[in-house]
Amino acid sequence: MSGDVVVIGDALIDELRSPHGSLDAPGGSAVNVAVGLSLLGLRPTLIAMVGDDPDGDSLRAHLAAFGVSLLASASPHGTGRAISNRINGEPTYSFNSPARHRRIQFDEAMLATLGSAAIVAVSGYPFDDSEQVQALDAAIRPVSNLLLVDPNPRLGMMTERERFGDNLQHFAARCDLVKLGDEDSQLLHSLPVSEAAAAYLGWGAGVVLATEGGHGATVHEPRFTAHADITSDARPIIDTMGAGDATFAAVVASTAQLGRLPSGREWDSVLQRAMAIAAETIRVAGGTLQQPDMSSPGRNGT
Repeated sequence: MSGDVVVIGDALIDELRSPHGSLDAPGGSAVNVAVGLSLLGLRPTLIAMVGDDPDGDSLRAHLAAFGVSLLASASPHGTGRAISNRINGEPTYSFNSPARHRRIQFDEAMLATLGSAAIVAVSGYPFDDSEQVQALDAAIRPVSNLLLVDPNPRLGMMTERERFGDNLQHFAARCDLVKLGDEDSQLLHSLPVSEAAAAYLGWGAGVVLATEGGHGATVHEPRFTAHADITSDARPIIDTMGAGDATFAAVVASTAQLGRLPSGREWDSVLQRAMAIAAETIRVAGGTLQQPDMSSPGRNGT
């Protein structure tokens, strides 16, 4: 199963601004997840909108360098950009027109790849666009294996916040796992993430992965919960941008390696691994997943 993971979602250039200047870096939640899966030993394919322009060339080169196969949906208006300013490592975003109007046209090659996928991981998708939700539903309907979704809503990319939440609510019944951050649940449903998790289980999601930044992550199953704190680390936090994507990639990778979703007490070790990866990722700039070296100083407060 580990070779048959398809990631669908956002690909863009992160324009990282600071008082010291500006830096362009390949990014987007689906790119970060696909690269993270490759770093964790999988062979993912990414389906994303990428323009035929220098930014698109940068994304293609980045993915190729990490061994990620790309099936690109054309973007007639160019590649998406996220402009982020950071205050104490926390990003605030604005987005260019291609990012705000992102669309994926599922062609025959994409459908064939999805048809043989053991796992489909959706990371950043325009759930506020009902036609795009219908297209995604039709594309994955023949897929008989696992569907894991991180909706990754962003205010500057959504045109209809209410519609995004409503469509995601209805789509939840298709999902084996839905990941929700605490900010996501407030943005979409004005609920604490624990209450939103219970709602998603009621709407038919198999499992909800709830993340709360420095307070760690909790898995909610219908009759079971598991929690892990983020790994303690004395080193300074540099950039929180990739933490959620790294957590999602770690859980997808564990699922692929097991050949199924974890269950029960298996989640303890899966979450601990994910939180160690997230803690390492936020110690470097950018959104690329970082793997911890537990023998090095600085971990667990040493």
